[in-house]
Amino acid sequence: MTNQIKQKKVDPAVLLTALIILCVYVGVFIAEQVISPNSMLFTVLKKGATYALVAVSMNLLNGFTGIFSLGQAGFMLIGAYTYAIFTIPVEHRASVYQYFNGGVIQFTLPWFVAMILAGLVAAFFAWLIGLPVLRLKSDYLAIATLGFAEIIRAILQWNQLGPVTNGSNMLRLFPNFNSFNITNAEGKVTVYLSTFVPFLIAGICIALIVLLLHSGYGRAFKSIRDDEIAAEAMGVNLAHHKQLAFCISSFFAGVGGAMLAMYQTTVQAKSFTTAMTYEILLIVVIGGIGSVTGSVLSSFLFVACSEWWLRFLDNEQFIGDFQVPLLRNGFRLVVFSVIIMIVVLFFRRGIMGTRELPDLLRRRRKEAGIK
Repeated sequence: MTNQIKQKKVDPAVLLTALIILCVYVGVFIAEQVISPNSMLFTVLKKGATYALVAVSMNLLNGFTGIFSLGQAGFMLIGAYTYAIFTIPVEHRASVYQYFNGGVIQFTLPWFVAMILAGLVAAFFAWLIGLPVLRLKSDYLAIATLGFAEIIRAILQWNQLGPVTNGSNMLRLFPNFNSFNITNAEGKVTVYLSTFVPFLIAGICIALIVLLLHSGYGRAFKSIRDDEIAAEAMGVNLAHHKQLAFCISSFFAGVGGAMLAMYQTTVQAKSFTTAMTYEILLIVVIGGIGSVTGSVLSSFLFVACSEWWLRFLDNEQFIGDFQVPLLRNGFRLVVFSVIIMIVVLFFRRGIMGTRELPDLLRRRRKEAGIK
């Protein structure tokens, strides 16, 4: 008797999603070769890719596991410093650590090794503080993680750690996104990759998070979010899975911090304030708590609005001799805040809610009567 093996059909919506993502990557690569590298478009795309990864990592914790943490800026800071410290070329360390005799670390790691190390160091700190902090719930947990981020920011600026962290001085001269461009013997750029590579890094990391969410661990995380008592009754180890989600989220936040360091080209602890965590949280809420697609889309929309589309509102405008009222420095933030309020009022569950891109494609196919 022969065993009949039923082959599972591939969901057309998933295939179409993969095709859309592939087209986005091809479009980014082509655009980078034909459009001026000084265009604001690439600034938005680089920062948007970085924020997308950090927002998805925060959504993994807040949206899919139900752990309300506000320590994302702290883990990004750890990742940024780890990456910068271990990638500054040895010949430049004397000028970077000029107040600390060149620093104590006198070797350099490849950028991809340092980026993974950035995530691992952030995850290690998450494991340390997770032992006592994850016993707390709701607002108390948020306050504790927010306090951790502020403590880390103060410690990294401590002059006693200057030989390692450079104290309150900035770290610089490490590889950044422009280092990915391919140049010829004369130093002229022949192939631009300064936007494509960060897209690739963020895409790989987000894909790993999506695979995790569709695994047994991901289902356990969602069960904790929905009902801790029921999840524990079904055999889910709450402490273990909460700690695991916290460490994984912090790992990718650390990688995001390394990407932000590459985007900014310099690292200084004072720029990683609580406002950065609130920005990431706002992106998650606007996109939809519990939606990876929503976090990605809202990241690019948030960065585009704040950094590009509304910039003209900060400049005085004249129509003939008449000055347009209200347009002055800072007015952009007022309009941006109003837009956010409108979005929150009319999209209570965010732009995507808990849906993903394949869900929308399935709905379109169903409405069109396609099986």
